[in-house]
Amino acid sequence: MFFQIKAYLKFLWHSKNEHAVHSPFVFSLITKCFYDKKPKADYAILDQYRNTLLANKNTIEVTDFGVGSKVFVSNIRPINQIAKTAGISRKRAELLYRITNYFQPENILEIGTSLGLATSALALGSRSLGTKAAITTLEGCPNTMAIAKNQLQSLNTSNVKCVTTEFKDYLQICNLKSMIYDLIYFDGNHSKTATLDYFELLLPTITNDTVWIFDDIHWSAEMEEAWEIIKKHPKVTVTIDTFQWGLVFFRREQPKEHFIIRV
Repeated sequence: MFFQIKAYLKFLWHSKNEHAVHSPFVFSLITKCFYDKKPKADYAILDQYRNTLLANKNTIEVTDFGVGSKVFVSNIRPINQIAKTAGISRKRAELLYRITNYFQPENILEIGTSLGLATSALALGSRSLGTKAAITTLEGCPNTMAIAKNQLQSLNTSNVKCVTTEFKDYLQICNLKSMIYDLIYFDGNHSKTATLDYFELLLPTITNDTVWIFDDIHWSAEMEEAWEIIKKHPKVTVTIDTFQWGLVFFRREQPKEHFIIRV
């Protein structure tokens, strides 16, 4: 906790708003997406999804996975507590909705479904302009995935493919060189090794318009090290640090720049 407080104070010291941004691409993203305060009808649906989970006091066995397929923790937890502590916050769900809506990706990958709170934001954001992205969401725990699948059915999310798997195993089995993901949300394993493994494995799927979102980049010293390595990668051009998230872009026409933005 002390590390995260220290990291946040450092972030506040260095962070800027749109007035310090001279990149037209990033300025537009900040003003038209990040800082968009207009109400959205789909926000009520996101709230309903969340409130249903918060009202569910049933317990399930939760299994988390480390690097590889080694199980390192399995315990019994109430569903409402998982939604409170492990799920995406309301504010970030709405931001994820806006980002998805802004970029209108056709193919989305989510690494770490949990109870599907972020998945619902991806699904609603991608279809709000009349299109439906093909969404693949990966989860290691079969019990949390079962809850997510049941919840997502209420949103008529036939475009969401739920896969229960160990993340690295799935990515190694897939022929990623033949796939394109326009948006990837990384929220599955907050370790340096796993984050960099996923980064390298998924590089063949990028296009010029791809956006990657890494959760909890300041979770630990290891995650900050991973973030610094990602920023310096030769294929990465623009990155945006919002403290909770790190956004990565591969736009060849953009000069290599790093932004620290308050949202």
